[in-house]
Amino acid sequence: MGSCVCLRQHYCYGGVGGAFQRRGLSSLFRKGVVAPGLTAPFYQYQRNRRRVEACVSTGFKEQELRSPDLVALEYADLNLTHNVSQELGHVRIRQHVNPLSSSLSVPVEVPDWNQVFRDPTLPLMVDIGSGSGRFLMWLAKRNLVVRNYLGLEIRQKLVKRADVWVKELGLSNIHFMYANATTSFNQLVSTYHGPLILVSILCPDPYFKRKHHKRRVVQKPLVDSIVNNLTPHGQVFIQSDVLDVALEMRNQFDSLPHVLKHIDEIESSVLCDSEGWLLSNPMGKRTEREIHAEFEGAKIYRRVYQKQVQKALG
Repeated sequence: MGSCVCLRQHYCYGGVGGAFQRRGLSSLFRKGVVAPGLTAPFYQYQRNRRRVEACVSTGFKEQELRSPDLVALEYADLNLTHNVSQELGHVRIRQHVNPLSSSLSVPVEVPDWNQVFRDPTLPLMVDIGSGSGRFLMWLAKRNLVVRNYLGLEIRQKLVKRADVWVKELGLSNIHFMYANATTSFNQLVSTYHGPLILVSILCPDPYFKRKHHKRRVVQKPLVDSIVNNLTPHGQVFIQSDVLDVALEMRNQFDSLPHVLKHIDEIESSVLCDSEGWLLSNPMGKRTEREIHAEFEGAKIYRRVYQKQVQKALG
């Protein structure tokens, strides 16, 4: 590891396949898309470029393209069914759940890792707030015998649907749990048989009302738990489309400079903007929320931290 680029190489796969057709893109870009180096921010250029590429790939006119179409396109290679079962009913991605409710205040039971994963000693990535699970499944499908993936989610219907999809895909290196990371992360990860190499917290629920800020997932107890369980050189990837939330997460992880360093302090080749946010997604694949946010014109604020090797005293 040791660089932001390594997130893509080690946690995804070498290179991004299935490139869009580029035919006719130059003429489309001339219709209102600003090129890099001009006045528009780099993230806006990237957003517009992806929308144009999606139009070329799907045959949609841009005014007909919706964010769900972009999500379907981004994860088309998973071939997931959408009508999972009648008993699940309608599954809402943006369903609001109170993480402080009594049902989520007790740590979940630790599973038998030998039953959950084919090889429970492989390096582990944990995605806190895994949502629909597509992002994690995409990673797991490309690292079948290299890495295990654990998704923690507080919306139970999403977990149930993700479980169905995992069975459909026949994946043995990924598992989803209905769990509150704040109360269950340490108990789960500390019992895992292999090293924890990556924790991601991607576009968590912002809980905009001030009185609900205490519900936000990135609080000091969770941060301490992540850092304590992370293997040396392990990494933490955070991102949000809400600046206030991104700054709050950043402040929490920046408060541990003796343990964590941001990736651009380690790798000079990693590009950040003037405020220290990564210019691009290091994973090679966008989450659903990320797709929706960029479709609406939002900027994504990203940071990657790496745990330092602690020198022995004496």
